[in-house]
Amino acid sequence: MKITCWGARGSIAVSGKDYVKYGGDTTCVEVRSKNNDIIILDAGTGMRRLGNQLLASNERDLSILFTHAHWDHLMGFPFFKPIYMKGTSIAMYGCPYAQKSVKAMIGNTMVAPYFPVDYGLLQAEISSHSVCKESFQIGPVTITPIALSHPNMGIGYRLAEDGKSFVFLTDNELAHKHHGGLGYDDYLRFSEGADLLVHDAEYTPDQYAMTKGWGHSLYTDALRLAMEAKVKQFGLFHHNQDRTDAQQDKIVDDCRSIAKEKKAQLTCFALEPHMEISL
Repeated sequence: MKITCWGARGSIAVSGKDYVKYGGDTTCVEVRSKNNDIIILDAGTGMRRLGNQLLASNERDLSILFTHAHWDHLMGFPFFKPIYMKGTSIAMYGCPYAQKSVKAMIGNTMVAPYFPVDYGLLQAEISSHSVCKESFQIGPVTITPIALSHPNMGIGYRLAEDGKSFVFLTDNELAHKHHGGLGYDDYLRFSEGADLLVHDAEYTPDQYAMTKGWGHSLYTDALRLAMEAKVKQFGLFHHNQDRTDAQQDKIVDDCRSIAKEKKAQLTCFALEPHMEISL
């Protein structure tokens, strides 16, 4: 698998000189299998740039895995140019906890008067599939879902191919069990031995004193999960909308210091736009 980050910012897109290194686009991650199957995780604003690249390379056979229906994970979909092109085939997957279907969840982003083009006018061939508990296949990649601990519920994924695994748990609050969510030990078992864990790490202790119950994790809790699960690589994700590059660098340095002190054998970093990881 090759994993490429197109957006790692949380809650709302940002811009400016303080947000260059870690970017301002919201959640969108591209995964390519050994057979070049294209699997897209979430449709945040980073999806716009991914769509431009896919058009340039004339790649039109796509799969999208949705984690949940909050705005920052869907708002890029109407600006994803391949959906307006005939010859594009898209299979959408997710667990529509608060909606009738995945199609209804994404279609609501294109409803008047909030968007000028109706979902029914799209030219791409789009199918939607409900996946809440059972594993499923996209090409050679086995995908296993897990319920997230997040307001309004959500779903994380473990993607496995040829003995390598990538666990994606954005918008997951490890220190608070939301309705429909699971406990810390469940996420520990799910992440165990992963080659790469990308986990929500939005808050510092000072921030979490005010935001507990909002659906996001302390970066130290996410690091603890990574160390106890004995993952090989840990990627901090869903960067706070106000966190500058310098502040994020300090968090990464702190994670590395803690891991070194605990003698944990893992690589720690924060995801950046265009960052590529091969497993």
